[in-house]
Amino acid sequence: MIARIYQPARNAMTSGTANTKTWVLEFAQASSRDIDPLMGWTGSDDTQSQVKMTFASKEAALDYAKDHGIEVQVTDPHKRKPNIRARGYGENFAPDRRAPWTH
Repeated sequence: MIARIYQPARNAMTSGTANTKTWVLEFAQASSRDIDPLMGWTGSDDTQSQVKMTFASKEAALDYAKDHGIEVQVTDPHKRKPNIRARGYGENFAPDRRAPWTH
């Protein structure tokens, strides 16, 4: 059974980086999902695809997978460069602003 180890991306609705420090081990789906003919719900007999484990570091996740004989695929995160301005947010409202304020 193949598992995937990755670091989750930040929430697109916020600029914060909460819940992006941990690493996740998630099992791939082994069987296809079935559609219930009466209700239209999807279901599966594969319970491993519901397992999602978090670890403090990538090494801890790899060690766990190695100890339990799990084949893994590691996806490294794409780090974004920080947007740090010299004077910060207050620069938007400074009286000595070089560029004109436009809305």
